[in-house]
Amino acid sequence: MTKEVFIKDVMAKPTTIAKSAKITEALDKMLDAGLDPLIAVNNNTVVGTVSRQAIAEKLGSKQNSGIAPTAIHVASVVKEDFTSVYPDESINVLIPLLQQYKLVVVYDADHKLIGQVSAGDLLKKYPPENGLDEAIEKAVTIEADERVVHLRRRMMDDNITRFIVTEHEKYTGIVTETDVAVAMREFRKQVDGNHQDHRIRNLLVKDIMSTPLISVEKTTKVADVVATMLKKNISTIPVMEKGKLAGVVTRRSLVNAL
Repeated sequence: MTKEVFIKDVMAKPTTIAKSAKITEALDKMLDAGLDPLIAVNNNTVVGTVSRQAIAEKLGSKQNSGIAPTAIHVASVVKEDFTSVYPDESINVLIPLLQQYKLVVVYDADHKLIGQVSAGDLLKKYPPENGLDEAIEKAVTIEADERVVHLRRRMMDDNITRFIVTEHEKYTGIVTETDVAVAMREFRKQVDGNHQDHRIRNLLVKDIMSTPLISVEKTTKVADVVATMLKKNISTIPVMEKGKLAGVVTRRSLVNAL
C-alpha cells in the first residue's frame, strides 16, 4: 500500500439517512444503493450508523410485533459503530479501521461530512495481492427446512450474520441479515399482528433465502472475486474446492488479508 495515495482518492460520496426517517425507508435506500450501513444524521450532524442487521433484529423482535414497520424510526436502531478520518490522510490508516468498523466517515477540516469509505471502496482499487487462502473464513450452514425463528436465534446468540443453505446435501442458497430484514418487513405488512406469532413459526429458511448461490473455486484470483462482489452487489461468496465447501470470503475478510 503506497503512501502517495490518500483517503480522498478512494472515498465515496456519503449516503445518509435522517434519524427521524422510518427504518423501511432506510432499508430501501440500502438495497437500492447496495450499501450497509448508512450514515445516520440529525440536523446534518452524524449521530451514528444504521445497519441491515440492526433493522433485522428490530423487525424480528416479538416485542415489536404489534408495531407496523412504517411506524418504527431510524433513531431506534442507530449505533455509534463508526470512526472518522480526514481526506488528506494516507489510506494506510484505513486498513486497521475497516478491520474493526464497517464504515469510516470522512470529515473536512471544519468537521463537515464530505465522504465515506467502506471495505468495497478500498477493495475496488486495492484488492489483496495474495491468493484466497488468507481470506477464507469458516462457513456456517443451515438446512433449508429450518425455521426462521431458529435462524434468528442462532444469528443473535452466536453473532452469525450469514449461513450457507443446504438441501438434500447440496448447497442451494445463502441467507443473511439482509434476507431476514426484507422478509420481516414484508411479513409484518401482510400478516395481521394477532396472527404473526403463529404464522412466523411456519416460515422456513428456504422461504427467505437468496438464490441462486454464487460461488467461486479456491483457485480464483482475488481480483476476480472482488469484481464479482461489486458487480453482483454481494458481500459474501462461498469458496468451493473439489465440490466441497471450503469456506466463505467476505469483504471484511479480504480487508483483513491486506
